Amino acid sequence: GVFQEVLRSHVFLCPFIMKGCKTPCAIGSPLVLSQLSVGEASLSGADEFALVCFFLLSIQVWSLEQPEWHCKIDEGSAGLVASCWSPDGRHILNTTEFHLRITVWSLCTKSVSYIKYPKACLQGITFTRDGRYMALAERRDCKDYVSIFVCSDWQLLRHFDTDTQDLTGIEWAPNGCVLAVWDSCLEYKILLYSLDGRLLSAYSAYEWSLGIKSVAWSPSSQFLAVGSYDGKVRILNHVTWKMITEFGHPATINNPKIVVYKEAEKSPQLGLGCLSFPPPGAGAGPLPSSESKYEIASVPVSLQTLKPVTDRANPKIGIGMLAFSPDSYFLATRNDNIPNAVWVWDIQKLRLFAVLEQLSPVRTFQWDPQQPRLAICTGGSRLYLWSPAGCMSVQVPGEGDFAVLSLCWHLSGDSMALLSKDHVCLCFLETEASVSTACRQLGGHT
Repeated sequence: GVFQEVLRSHVFLCPFIMKGCKTPCAIGSPLVLSQLSVGEASLSGADEFALVCFFLLSIQVWSLEQPEWHCKIDEGSAGLVASCWSPDGRHILNTTEFHLRITVWSLCTKSVSYIKYPKACLQGITFTRDGRYMALAERRDCKDYVSIFVCSDWQLLRHFDTDTQDLTGIEWAPNGCVLAVWDSCLEYKILLYSLDGRLLSAYSAYEWSLGIKSVAWSPSSQFLAVGSYDGKVRILNHVTWKMITEFGHPATINNPKIVVYKEAEKSPQLGLGCLSFPPPGAGAGPLPSSESKYEIASVPVSLQTLKPVTDRANPKIGIGMLAFSPDSYFLATRNDNIPNAVWVWDIQKLRLFAVLEQLSPVRTFQWDPQQPRLAICTGGSRLYLWSPAGCMSVQVPGEGDFAVLSLCWHLSGDSMALLSKDHVCLCFLETEASVSTACRQLGGHT
């Protein structure tokens, strides 16, 4: 891969990359407001407007194509706790303080619509992929509801109650035909509703224990993966909505057919010709950093585990992260009490395909939007890539250690943004053919 010079980061760098903006140099434009107390920022779906949200204050919007155009939206005494774009990039949805209402502002007609009773939960708003419909979680009279709106005019299409004690999240299937609704961790329950509000199915794996922690649809909409606090992922099918298999995450891998990659680190050896006086620490530059590579471990392999503190809220147990590859062939998961490991499952054969054990806890991972290639970061100065051909560790260049805290792919899959606390580095990757060739030459375990 090729790395661009590290740039100073601001809150809406990542959406620039994810949306595939034609002019990445806009990152350094006057639109960046680094001296203000910015809560969050994002781009419209069409990459035409940039939104900056000043929590408890107001919204300001700039046109990227016409920088002289901008507008300010003030919610007044109602306050402001969240803001997001509609899929068409022409409306802004503001959530007022205490979740009293959502205000829908139109940038084209300057009209305003109000939606009452939005519920304060982790994932309370979801749009269909085609942008036609929005589902909203609501709470009124101590009961959970879901309302479905038509995004073209924000008219209410359906309104129905849900059989949940404390609704925590909702998410449309990629085909927009089914809405998944799940309860809080105190009750294991996930409900599937049709677009017209009919309950298609309900699933519960067990009772009297912490329940659902994460949910993900496959891009094909054929599978729904449900990660639970018991350390298992259950796969539901789209025909009967019954479980077809469950994936456990044991701390010991015994199957010799499973490839286990372990990150290994060693300090580079310096020859006499590399020594200098005064030493590098005296101003000649930093010492060479340690090298990292993957080694294939022999089974049985014992993975590093974390003993959870069970008497506190949000214990570090269970499946905290899961994501399908764009072709729906693979599923990547992380079990929070085995924090250094990423598990890759073969969805076609419904079995474990590979395990990657890092030296540090995995912060996040994300699939290439175009092919089954997984990018992983652990908060260190390296980027890790896995594909069916093998995996590799790449040092992020730059002065000092660039701590990669998060990452996001360009929609084309040929580049990504690596973000530290206050900097960003753009990484341009080689083509699939060249990567496959390199993996074969390096034995598949660079």
